[in-house]
Amino acid sequence: MYQRRIFIYCCRMLRDEQDAEDAAQDIFVRAYESIHRYKPTVGFTAWLYKIAYRHCLNLLRRSRLLQQKRLLFRQDQDEAAESPEQIVDRYLFGPPLDAVWQRLTLTEHNLLILSVFEEKTVTEIADIIGRNPESVKKRITRTKQKVRDMLKKEEEQGWRVQQTWLRTKI
Repeated sequence: MYQRRIFIYCCRMLRDEQDAEDAAQDIFVRAYESIHRYKPTVGFTAWLYKIAYRHCLNLLRRSRLLQQKRLLFRQDQDEAAESPEQIVDRYLFGPPLDAVWQRLTLTEHNLLILSVFEEKTVTEIADIIGRNPESVKKRITRTKQKVRDMLKKEEEQGWRVQQTWLRTKI
């Protein structure tokens, strides 16, 4: 049960199925190695998601550094065929949402993924990212409003918003 949930979370964070599989395995190895540090005061799921959150952020940071190095040395990147997860992401995050998504920080990405897709409570999210529940609640509200404002701005700039975007609950 946990393995599938962590894998899906990693897919959403990393936006690549193969990287997500590797990340999920690494996360469970790390959880096993540090199970002695688990304290029952925090939910096991939140503890596991916290490990996943930190691991995915590290992978994303490394990936960005690698991309910057490639740009510096002007190495061409061969684009691999898209995985089914990437095709779904491309459909879900079409031009309007993708443009907005690119302007969000990693923390804002994670807050949206945990609150909207993973349907975690504010308390669980606070445990996962190691913040106060009230500040997490405010940040989620601000992030959602930021996305709404940016989507409205994108729409005003001429993007054709499909019906599905209008029904997207953020």
